[in-house]
Amino acid sequence: MNIVVFGAGGRAGRQAVAEARRRGHQVTAVVRDPARHGDLTDARTVAGDVTDAHGVAHVAAGHDAALSAAVDLSVPPYDFFTTSARALATGLAQAGVRRLVVVGIASVLPGASGVPLMDEPGFPSEYRPLSLGHAAGLDELRARDLDWAYVAPAGDFDHDGTRSGRYRIADHADPTSRITHADFALALLDEIDTPRHHRAVVGVREQSPTTP
Repeated sequence: MNIVVFGAGGRAGRQAVAEARRRGHQVTAVVRDPARHGDLTDARTVAGDVTDAHGVAHVAAGHDAALSAAVDLSVPPYDFFTTSARALATGLAQAGVRRLVVVGIASVLPGASGVPLMDEPGFPSEYRPLSLGHAAGLDELRARDLDWAYVAPAGDFDHDGTRSGRYRIADHADPTSRITHADFALALLDEIDTPRHHRAVVGVREQSPTTP
């Protein structure tokens, strides 16, 4: 397949590119400044802005699916995630790309109580603006005619762990859960290769060798 990856310069994006290439896919890696990402040698690297619908349509043309791991922490989260969701939905439709997989955040997943993790007692207030931004972007996707999957770690990323080659779908958010970016990328690419979740939010957690 031909896959376009927005936000390919970040940790999640890089691992998604690596996993896609490992599976034999052709990848277009979209970053803001290709000159800063000369190490993305196993993909075609192009400049692009995920908040610009026309630009999204241009770089996505001719691809079979799209993946977005893009984030811009210099912009208020609500503004970035709503604008990027609208631009992706509009631009991908113009390019004829129907499938989109988005890297999400655990706090929008239901917690153990059934309400979103960000609404449970004790959720850190400093993370609430980012969580609300993600939630607003998710609402934008829900309002669009696009086959999307919003895939989030059940808790957070294990930045120092190694690839195990395993993961499992999470029943709910778990702040203690950790998964490596490489294992998380397996779930992202599985949703492109053999989509199981359509217009749905998916939590992903680590799977130990003893976990069924």
